[in-house]
Amino acid sequence: MEEPSILDYLKAKLTPWKRSEISFPGIGPAYQPSKEEENHQEGEKENPENYELDSSTESVAQISTEVEKTQTPIKLVKPGFFPWRSLLALFLALIAQLSFWPSPVRGWALGAIFLVISIGLLIWAIVRKEWVLAPPLEQNTRIDGSTVNLSYLLVGLLLSIVAFLSFTGLQINILNLSLLLSALIFTILAFWIPGSNSEEIQQGDQKLKNQERGRSFSPVINLSTILILLGIVWVSFFRFYKLSEVPPEMNSDHAEKILDIMRVLAGQTNIFFSGNGGREALIFYLNAALHYFFHFPLGFTSLKLVSATIGFLALPFLYLCGKELGNQRIGILAFLFAGIAYWPNVVSRFGLRLPFYILFTSVILYLILRGIRTSQRNYFTLAGVVLGLSLYGYSADRILPLLILLAVGLYLLHPHSKGRRHFVLVAIVALVVVSLVVFVPMLRYILTESNSFLYRTLTRMGDLERPLPGPAWQIFLNNLGRALTMVSWDGGEIWPISVPHYPALSVVTGALFFLGAASIFIRYLKKRHWLDLFLLLSIPALMLPSTLSLAFPAENPNLYRTGGTLVPIFLIIGLTLDGLMTSLSSWISSPWGKRFSWATVLLLFCWSSLQDYDLVFNKYFTQYQRSAWNSSEMGDVVHSFATTIENPDTAWVVGFPHWVDTRLVAINAGFPGKDYEIFVDELVKTQSEPRAKMFLLNPSDESALSELEKLYPEGWIQHYKSLVETKDFLIYFVPPQDDN
Repeated sequence: MEEPSILDYLKAKLTPWKRSEISFPGIGPAYQPSKEEENHQEGEKENPENYELDSSTESVAQISTEVEKTQTPIKLVKPGFFPWRSLLALFLALIAQLSFWPSPVRGWALGAIFLVISIGLLIWAIVRKEWVLAPPLEQNTRIDGSTVNLSYLLVGLLLSIVAFLSFTGLQINILNLSLLLSALIFTILAFWIPGSNSEEIQQGDQKLKNQERGRSFSPVINLSTILILLGIVWVSFFRFYKLSEVPPEMNSDHAEKILDIMRVLAGQTNIFFSGNGGREALIFYLNAALHYFFHFPLGFTSLKLVSATIGFLALPFLYLCGKELGNQRIGILAFLFAGIAYWPNVVSRFGLRLPFYILFTSVILYLILRGIRTSQRNYFTLAGVVLGLSLYGYSADRILPLLILLAVGLYLLHPHSKGRRHFVLVAIVALVVVSLVVFVPMLRYILTESNSFLYRTLTRMGDLERPLPGPAWQIFLNNLGRALTMVSWDGGEIWPISVPHYPALSVVTGALFFLGAASIFIRYLKKRHWLDLFLLLSIPALMLPSTLSLAFPAENPNLYRTGGTLVPIFLIIGLTLDGLMTSLSSWISSPWGKRFSWATVLLLFCWSSLQDYDLVFNKYFTQYQRSAWNSSEMGDVVHSFATTIENPDTAWVVGFPHWVDTRLVAINAGFPGKDYEIFVDELVKTQSEPRAKMFLLNPSDESALSELEKLYPEGWIQHYKSLVETKDFLIYFVPPQDDN
């Protein structure tokens, strides 16, 4: 027990009617903690006097395949204490977020006042031990050794060199891919420790181990299980509902992607695609596989199906990260609220490489957190594989090595790494070596075509494309400030991936994030646990792909280059909700307390669902439809012409400044690879074509219409009324020439 301060002594003297928790001469007996409370004091020393393990968590741990001390969720021992500070803090945070929400009277001053008061109440609740975050899991007592199979490592490195030399044409083929996979297998085996997981179980908590003996796994179907399954169905609905309609139109980036996929199908298996500023190739191979093996037609829907699936696959790893931070409930809550959120949904639906940043961040974060806590090198080895693969996903993934260094560096600087630093350094070596093996093809490309690989990055960070609009450090600080406020104020103005100037989070998740970030910061000041500091610092670190846009600061913030930030943000939201549920469930000493806490979360979940649904399927859809050109309607007209006249080669779209991408018209018509563009001075060349002809024109293009009327006086014009205002276009039809 810590020595009581003078303030503690005065409090005890002034309030003698309260039970003293500290022994003072003449003030009554000292409070004797129970055995469970002593366990908390000896372990995390998180909750020395008034917490006990929830029985529901024990049942989860008993059927778990991994025997580990979860310690959480926890609830207050003293029932009947109304957690009014916690509820009022949440209420005021919600009011603050509502005042930040876009409206004609939006202002930041009133919301900031409510937020400050909310955080003050939160601090009060924490001091009174009314609001408690789940403590981090204990580290495993067993530490993997540092042995390395040098024979396997030597073979792996030699094969890597041979594989590097075999990528001379910067193309992937059966030979160099086989060499690369062989090198990777041998390198993994060099660092892999067989039986590491089983040894971890043997070194686990002995009590839980004994409880598992003689018991077979039998899933428990109860109300909680049903609610979780319904939540998964609800998340799947949000991610895949109206996928073919939202968003409704492609842009030029999608045309470039479809052309690159066609190149892959034609045998051009590039390591990296240099077109359109340079693009990583993994998304093209996944789309090509979908088309080749399942005969799914190339188009916007196929692009969106692949990207939405990538975004959805990040959610299970977000759940696993939540378990690593404290307990299963944190993971479930993070999974559910991230699953319905507008931010990751629109990023995943857009049909490009963007959700790879979310997926690889969640996978790497889980493997690193798991590897550090369990002291198992195999997780670091797997993280090396994922890190190397991530560099073929999306350019923002290039920041992930910094995330790993941040996690490992903070861990080594804190006392939790005592006795484990040598293990961590060896494990990081394994991670780096394995990731370099996976990176071999890209390394060969960089050494050969460095300008192409770095072009997109250099044009944003430097003055390669345009001069910096001011001093670099000032632009960066301004970018960082704007990015940090995107969660509650302004998510940027890039309309294809957002509702311009709306916050990245809903009212509910924004309020929960601020409360969680504040409580985590307070806990770090008190406990100095490296995980708390890492969660907070990982947010600005993962925002760097956006905040480093120094030459184009208007592109910051945006929802896709900050996509990896989703992972720590929703983990913090899960931690916050778990702490709130702990506080509410302790109010009533019965099963009704737990039900009341779940009912509160369900209410918040429904509110967030309604708002996120409106953002994605109403506001985002409407503003996107008004901003994008209606290439799908033009494609339908061309398709109808081609199927009725049986001639897809005599349709043209007359070029006009800042109008539709004519390649998209061909793709929507069902003829990917064609380009229907023609200019006014080229119209005369079409007179040599005797078959029926059709021209699509912008209504403002008077010169093209005049030229067509002069060339084809027998033709007639039709005004096409679009579903979207200001998107009408003209159809000029020319009948076939008479053979006579």
